[in-house]
Amino acid sequence: MKLEMPAFQDARLLVIGDVMLDRYWHGAASRVSPEAPVPVVRVGNEENRPGGAGNVALNIAALGSSARLIGIVGNDATGLELNSRLSAAGVYCDFLQSDEKPTIAKLRVISQHQQLIRLDFEQPFAKPDINGLFEKAKALIDDTQILVLSDYAKGALQGIEQLIELGRSYNIPIIADPKGSDFEKYRGVTLITPNLSEFEEVVGISQNEEELVNKGLKLVSDLNLEAILITRGENGMTLIRPDSPELHLPARAQEVFDVTGAGDTVISVLAAAMAAGDNIADATALANLAAGLVVGKLGTAAISGPELRRAILAEQDSGRGVMTSEQLIFAVQDAKAHGEKIVFTNGCFDIIHAGHVGYLAEAKEQGDRLIVAINDDDSVRRIKGSGRPINPVERRMAVLAGLEAVDWVVSFSEDTPEHLLQQLQPEVLVKGGDYTLDQVVGGEYVKSYGGEVKALEFLDDCSTSAIVEKMKEVGE
Repeated sequence: MKLEMPAFQDARLLVIGDVMLDRYWHGAASRVSPEAPVPVVRVGNEENRPGGAGNVALNIAALGSSARLIGIVGNDATGLELNSRLSAAGVYCDFLQSDEKPTIAKLRVISQHQQLIRLDFEQPFAKPDINGLFEKAKALIDDTQILVLSDYAKGALQGIEQLIELGRSYNIPIIADPKGSDFEKYRGVTLITPNLSEFEEVVGISQNEEELVNKGLKLVSDLNLEAILITRGENGMTLIRPDSPELHLPARAQEVFDVTGAGDTVISVLAAAMAAGDNIADATALANLAAGLVVGKLGTAAISGPELRRAILAEQDSGRGVMTSEQLIFAVQDAKAHGEKIVFTNGCFDIIHAGHVGYLAEAKEQGDRLIVAINDDDSVRRIKGSGRPINPVERRMAVLAGLEAVDWVVSFSEDTPEHLLQQLQPEVLVKGGDYTLDQVVGGEYVKSYGGEVKALEFLDDCSTSAIVEKMKEVGE
């Protein structure tokens, strides 16, 4: 399955569910308390992050999608902080506020990357507390592509059946992260994302893969779902649909620090990818990749668009080599997001000689990533004449991609690379040969946005034209 970055910026999602604030206290634990056999933690750092449905919305916003969030908070400082942190991250919050009950908060005490204890501050919300939630959902549903229901069994989704009916009446796909042993309340949603223990609490333990799939298919049928995605920890994920073979995806994590919030990442990437136009299978593969990234972080964390894009490029082994212009645009955006300096050069590169190799090595030294753009065959013929190129574009690109100094190779059909320069906006434009700075095509454009233009020389006595002439002499 080939992974591609969806147009997350076009996706609009509405998240409804249980919101909370995750607090983390970090410190060294170097001694045992004289009062009880417990470690003494000297707290040196505190951090607060949105949790629950708030983390789902935060992940969606971090991907670059539009995230709106409905939930319940208390009339307290914790609720204000939760709203403030989410709003600062680009999440539109429309919270109900309870005067009787506090905002749900979880405090984790951590030392040397190990969670020592978790303290929960909560009073589950009752039905009177959610009065007005449906009206808020109805006001926002019209401009929504995917409805996400994030259930942590804290009370915000006691009227979930009404919310599901609302989504279905607008023909909007609904994805639910379920809780509890009664999945009947999720009847009619598009897809549910239980973990394995939640799934087996409802259908019983499966002795093998075939039994797990059959139980999943029965649950899909019984609840009128389109699919079920079972997250299975170190065993990856399994997507079950009645009209397609099951899809088993292996776990992608290289190292697991903390699984806190991994389910939130899965549902957020899955939902955002579907809202951006991906089918369920492709969106699941992306969610699986994102889950592998988030469990390598400590605590509740969000995966950003650039992080996911870089993982996709690495997955495709396309961190360097031959690319289309469309692929290159994403690769350059990702590199810039990670602070890398882009160098661009272009030419026909018909016969690669020592002059080219030395020049490209020097060009790479001007930054972190080197793009080599080459004229396609028709373009070379227009510039050099009917006898050229000696080597077709595919061979020229393959040779260039094999050079250590070259990161990306792309071809263009115009006589000049100005259109590519406008799309990529490299920090440095380099040209080799006997060019002065004012002769470098595209130089004025690059300088207009603050880029640099540099002219480097090929090695003496190295020239493609000279090599071609010598070959003719030998042939005669």
